[in-house]
Amino acid sequence: MITDTHAHLFWESYAEDRDEVLARARDAGVQRMLIVGTDLESSRAAFELCAGEPGLFPTAGIHPHDATAADPQTLAEIEALCRRPDCVAVGETGLDLFKEYAPRAAQERSFHWHLELARELDKPVIVHCREAHEATSAALGAVGGVRGVMHCYTMGTGQLDAYLERGFYISFSGVVTFPRNEENRAAAAAVPADRILIETDSPFLAPQGFRGQRNEPARVAAVLDCVAKVRGVSREELAEQTSANAARLFGLTS
Repeated sequence: MITDTHAHLFWESYAEDRDEVLARARDAGVQRMLIVGTDLESSRAAFELCAGEPGLFPTAGIHPHDATAADPQTLAEIEALCRRPDCVAVGETGLDLFKEYAPRAAQERSFHWHLELARELDKPVIVHCREAHEATSAALGAVGGVRGVMHCYTMGTGQLDAYLERGFYISFSGVVTFPRNEENRAAAAAVPADRILIETDSPFLAPQGFRGQRNEPARVAAVLDCVAKVRGVSREELAEQTSANAARLFGLTS
């Protein structure tokens, strides 16, 4: 079994062939997929997509790009989704200081709110961090008692301890396959076996060989192969390990 821990299959680009995308994923051995919400509309869509679909699990949250939309009413509705038993994680949330589509202050307020909710619900939080390592680490330290995953980890080994010491899991995407990303592959080799995850971030970040194309969960196999190679293990062993890790973190029972 392979588990894609981060996909956005509600995206409009899948409207014409979503069933085929899911079929290709399952044919490739991807039996579990987390469908990750990034705002209220997409979070609702994630739950609708997962309803009745075996192996699909929804989350709810507000992406840092959309942090200015985190008004009280929206947050109340996100919280209601997160409280549902079928919601396996809070987020995607976090900080993005690379493009800064939302002001930093708004991102930090939204991130803190998500962290507090995750702690209250004892559910994992899915953290987006881009050009924001120090601020992200500080926020996690300020709230404390939160578990979760650093989604699409693109940094090297030097930043790992800040998250591993807090019990976080580290998830690698198609970025790890890019030829110049030696530092990211070094990080993939260094993460403890019981903390490593893989993902696609579909429809984004297609792995090497598919760059420029719409990504999809079947292509998590390329991430699996790359990470298995740098860790010196078989793809079967890594698939089993990352799926067991995902089941443990997100409480997946099917």
